[in-house]
Amino acid sequence: MKRDRAGDRYVVTITRQFGSLGRPIAKRLSEILQVEYYDRDIVEETARRMNLPVSAVSDREERSSGFFRMLFPLGTEAEEKQRQLFQVQSGIISRLAAKDSCIIVGRCADYVLAGEKHAIHVYIYAPYEARLSNCVGPLGMQEDTARRMIREVDRARLAYHRRFAHYAPDDPAQKHVIINSALLGVEGTARALAALVRIRRGMGEMDR
Repeated sequence: MKRDRAGDRYVVTITRQFGSLGRPIAKRLSEILQVEYYDRDIVEETARRMNLPVSAVSDREERSSGFFRMLFPLGTEAEEKQRQLFQVQSGIISRLAAKDSCIIVGRCADYVLAGEKHAIHVYIYAPYEARLSNCVGPLGMQEDTARRMIREVDRARLAYHRRFAHYAPDDPAQKHVIINSALLGVEGTARALAALVRIRRGMGEMDR
């Protein structure tokens, strides 16, 4: 993709509830804006830098919450590895944001890039029944599995964010936009966010 001039570079961070379709919205947003999209790429790069399998990085992300520590008691060594993982991922996120305009999903990117002047921090949510419908429909889960995943992943993400960012993922004081994806769906939400990014960029250009 075409590289931005330094003054035109921007980054959108996406934090989301499980089942709100935040990931496909972020992917579609990147297509509309024609910028890079980073999600699992960060996990893969972290695994490479830490000389770990990708599955181990994903496991340690999840186990950073108190809930997952109860399920998988790994002791103090795991706590230190989780801190190392967060530090490595934070460095990767900062470098990606400094390189080109992009969309970054999850991993406390809003916290890592809190000082980034040209960042827009977004939280995507949806009512419980809409999330359940998304899990059973587009995501193809059984209903009992969907209910369990919504409960467990929400709990894990909340604990992860509070541990490393020191605030909840939906804290309005830390977000520029909080949007209900059930209102407009994947395409409509992505287009609404793209319009907002373009308006904000235009305002930024007028300010310079």
